Amino acid sequence: MKLNKQTLAQTDKQADKRAALPAYDNAVLLPGIVHLGLGAFHRAHQAVYTDTVLAQGDLRWGIVGVSLRSADTRDALAPQDHLYTLGIRGTEGEQLRIIGSLIESLVAPESPAAVLAAMSHPHCHIVSLTVTEKGYCHDPASNTLRFDHPDIVHDLAHADAPRSAIGFIVCALDKRRDAGLPPFTVLSCDNLPSNGNTSRALVLAFAERIDPELSKWISQHGAFPNSMVDRIVPKTTEEDRAAIAAHLGVDDAWPVVTEPFSQWVIEDRFAGPRPAWESAGATLVEEAEPYEHAKLRMLNGSHSSLAYLGSLAGYITVDQAIRDDGLRAFIEQMMTQEIAPTLQRPGLNDYRDELVERFRNPALKHRLQQIAMDGSQKLPQRLLGTIRARLDAGLPCARLCFAVAGWIRYLRGEDEAGLVYPISDPLAESLQAAACIADIDERVDALLALEAVFGNDLAKRVEFVSAVKTFLRSIEEQGVLKALSKIGA
Repeated sequence: MKLNKQTLAQTDKQADKRAALPAYDNAVLLPGIVHLGLGAFHRAHQAVYTDTVLAQGDLRWGIVGVSLRSADTRDALAPQDHLYTLGIRGTEGEQLRIIGSLIESLVAPESPAAVLAAMSHPHCHIVSLTVTEKGYCHDPASNTLRFDHPDIVHDLAHADAPRSAIGFIVCALDKRRDAGLPPFTVLSCDNLPSNGNTSRALVLAFAERIDPELSKWISQHGAFPNSMVDRIVPKTTEEDRAAIAAHLGVDDAWPVVTEPFSQWVIEDRFAGPRPAWESAGATLVEEAEPYEHAKLRMLNGSHSSLAYLGSLAGYITVDQAIRDDGLRAFIEQMMTQEIAPTLQRPGLNDYRDELVERFRNPALKHRLQQIAMDGSQKLPQRLLGTIRARLDAGLPCARLCFAVAGWIRYLRGEDEAGLVYPISDPLAESLQAAACIADIDERVDALLALEAVFGNDLAKRVEFVSAVKTFLRSIEEQGVLKALSKIGA
């Protein structure tokens, strides 16, 4: 049997002991949130917080999910009445919970008009996003909108049938203005520096090209709170589906698995009403930046470093890599000696230790290749911002530079044992062309010349360039594990 309302009700009376069930009927929910980027992370994070709020009785916050590219998620969830299973896996086992906060799923390329109608509906008060860094069609180094991006070019020419998240937001806000409705709050939940401020700047830049008065209206009346999201969510596998089905007693086409830890920090500035997410465990603050910087630099920076270095060494999952004594020591020292001093959040030593324990969770089987994707979009905020802070303060950043060198070696698409893997990145063609240059100095120079990644400054920082070249040469000559063991020796 497939998971849906009917089969869930028909399952034996032990069903509620196998999984926590929704405490409401999602058929009566109002469509208060439209979420762009209906992927695993959203379904394991924001949708779960919202599910808790709905269970408390505020039924205004049903989620209309939007897939901007593929129909896979809609095709899996629509026959299930948009119910799905959340599997929370820790060292003590797995807990299952059926999430009911999703009430509809749309596929943007199939019907842009349906997406715009949902976003411009009077009941919609929040448009949230998890579209990944590349989904913002911006230059990660400068945080400016790329007007030459194919999706942005298309959306400027076809405003009523957009492709990009930015295009959808601006077009929907325009429709709301014309209808005399207030703007919705744009709530970015992606790993971008000051994600709300970044989203605001990109939306206003696009709107300015469409209609300067629209841009002015959004600037005056809209809201773009910064937020920080934190939960590790691996890609769902067939093994996950089979295990959850066996436990639940019905087949779920697209469950999500995650860790017990979850955190959401949101600036409490909205254009209209919002769910009481704080009652579900979220933290509402005036300023999210200290939390955001700590998460981007400590967790995401360490995750990316571990992904590139661990992949080269032949490891497959995060827990395998962090159990290597050399890699663990490298990551701990990088966090303690180079990243933490650039941050303002209290309790960083405890945060570091907590992160290492989360990385060691063997139940998640979080693949390094998943984290390694889209490095050109991730490095600027995960590693390069910290490197700039260290260089500007005249402080050493050897391990951070080593991680950049590891990324450059990773771009060859082959680990140290000769295993070939694909490079998944919007700039893959340019990156791999540079990564194949035989001479190490020329290779590094070619990659650092990519201003979309490194800006126009880092290639001029002699100490940074020299360190990356030295470490890349060590990795090539000695292997990644031996090379990293000599840092600070």
